[in-house]
Amino acid sequence: MLMRIGGNDVEGVDARWIEVKNPATSELIDRVPAGTKEDVSRAADAADAAFDAWAKKSMRDRGMVLYHAAQKVRDQHKDLARLLTLEQGKPIRESLDEVRGYANILEFYAGISARQNGEAIRLGSSGDCIVVRQPLGVCGAIIPWNMPVIIMGWKIGPALLAGNTMVLKPASSTPLTNLRLAQILDGAGLPPGALNIVTGSGESVGTAIVKHPTIRKLSFTGDCATGSKIREMAGAHLKDLTLELGGSDPMIVMPDAAIDKAVEGALRGRFYNAGQTCTAVKRLYVHEKISSVFIQKLKERVDALSVGNGLGSRIDMGPMNSAEQREKISQIVEETRENKEGTILSGGGTLKGTAYELGYFYRPTLVSNVVPDSQLVTSEIFGPVLPVMTVPDLDTAIHEANNTRYGLGASIWTKDLATTKRVFDEVRAGIIWVNRHLTVPPEIPFGGMNESGIGRENGQHALDSYSQTKTLFLGW
Repeated sequence: MLMRIGGNDVEGVDARWIEVKNPATSELIDRVPAGTKEDVSRAADAADAAFDAWAKKSMRDRGMVLYHAAQKVRDQHKDLARLLTLEQGKPIRESLDEVRGYANILEFYAGISARQNGEAIRLGSSGDCIVVRQPLGVCGAIIPWNMPVIIMGWKIGPALLAGNTMVLKPASSTPLTNLRLAQILDGAGLPPGALNIVTGSGESVGTAIVKHPTIRKLSFTGDCATGSKIREMAGAHLKDLTLELGGSDPMIVMPDAAIDKAVEGALRGRFYNAGQTCTAVKRLYVHEKISSVFIQKLKERVDALSVGNGLGSRIDMGPMNSAEQREKISQIVEETRENKEGTILSGGGTLKGTAYELGYFYRPTLVSNVVPDSQLVTSEIFGPVLPVMTVPDLDTAIHEANNTRYGLGASIWTKDLATTKRVFDEVRAGIIWVNRHLTVPPEIPFGGMNESGIGRENGQHALDSYSQTKTLFLGW
């Protein structure tokens, strides 16, 4: 397993290292190596060397390694959560949930390891067939900074259980918890070389993983533009792909919805993790019969959100992960204001004061009367800004929900079964929530339509995607 070497005792800027900073304070936490193409080759060679022995283990034995790792994670969940908050910025409560969610993923795959069976096909006088699933070989994974722990679990859980080995690149701003989790897997019995972590930039390490001939499958979570480039590069090598490429999830609230519950759903769905979540509520459509009451209640809740260092107590929202992300959001909100494309009801700027001046904080922002062609509606807004639109009926809401190039998730808030069925049938998204948003347990397939991606994470669907069928034909 390729792990971090060195520490934070190197002074000045050194191209051989990547600095990891606390987004709440800009303080240096640690440094990790800036990996190279050669590092990826060494990692792929190690994964290839480990593959045969790992693949020959029974799936149940592989599942037990995941199970033991999950228990070690639960034993260390507080320390892991603190490290995650330090490098990512989210409130410690959210980090604790994410770390426990990672353990839950490993436990899920361990739990289904004992019930994976082949298939027998009787062909009469022609003979009989036995169909089994076998691992693909060395797989690659490139994960983002917004949910680095959960998404690591989504990728390594099914890949390792299926018998593959892996080369994984964490995000440059959040590699530390991923490295710690890899060490825990080591201690739980994962053999050397089965999981290799290479830190570095997307340009060097990411590209090398995509192009390396030994790596037969690639799973990437990130933005659409990068996903499109990866698909093009991987196509030259006929690699199998899973791409989860973000979205612009609509939330539709009908007149019969439980308003207070829907308000809380919109609040959490948008401002969880400072809005830096692929499946966050990014477009809110409220029926005109309840829009005034709903928007007023939502504004009161947004205004009451507590923003600060994620390690502090009673913090609802932490900083954004980087100055670059905050600048992107700030520019879009300012353009909305200047072009009169919406009415800013809450927030709309950075936070002032000594507690915020060094961090990447942005005020939770609520915008009403948003015009249809505003960037707040047409783009994926990866930050704590929620546009609210009023709609006269369900037909309009469905039309607007589908008026996007994305198709990751959507939610409908109603008590009516017929309304629910229409939204499920007609809204183009990989997952439709009813009276909730954002929750993705490991049992259910997760992925998008349109430009939101290819393939599915989670559940049996993900496990199948990390294996291939092989047929034994018996002619009697």
